[in-house]
Amino acid sequence: MAIRPIVLHPDPRLKKRCDPVGTVDDGIRALVADMFDTMYDAPGIGLAAPQIGVLARVLVMDCAKTDEEEPEPIAMIDPEILWESEDTNVHEEGCLSIPEEFNDVERPAQVRVAYTDAEGERREMDCDGLVATCVQHEIDHLNGKLFIDHLGPMKRQMITGRMKKRKRERASDKAKA
Repeated sequence: MAIRPIVLHPDPRLKKRCDPVGTVDDGIRALVADMFDTMYDAPGIGLAAPQIGVLARVLVMDCAKTDEEEPEPIAMIDPEILWESEDTNVHEEGCLSIPEEFNDVERPAQVRVAYTDAEGERREMDCDGLVATCVQHEIDHLNGKLFIDHLGPMKRQMITGRMKKRKRERASDKAKA
């Protein structure tokens, strides 16, 4: 298992639609393990494969937010939303690929997701609350969409500008080291 570097916005890999995985093999299981290690280290509650530069339809999530809560790790391979409620929720969202940026995003309050687990079994899951928000956010990544794409153009441009500046500063810091 390994912690992998997280791809930061703006990066063209984050805007590409990912390819279906199909068969779950040891390579996919190793990817899932690396993704969990990377997500927990960040720390975050969700991570999609393109966020570590892999353009495959794989996501991991664990919405247990406190140390008192039992971890609830979920890996989804080739997930698809089968149903979404008409009711919506607004959650403040952030993203490991857009650090230090948070904004309210409105999404369906409940969704039903079909996916393949890391053992190759096809499953369905009904999600609501934070889990519904998280799974929609991560599936967006697999479709080349970021949470900032749900915001108005001005907010999106401001966040992108700040991210470009942060990336330049990080590159400069690395060059000095």
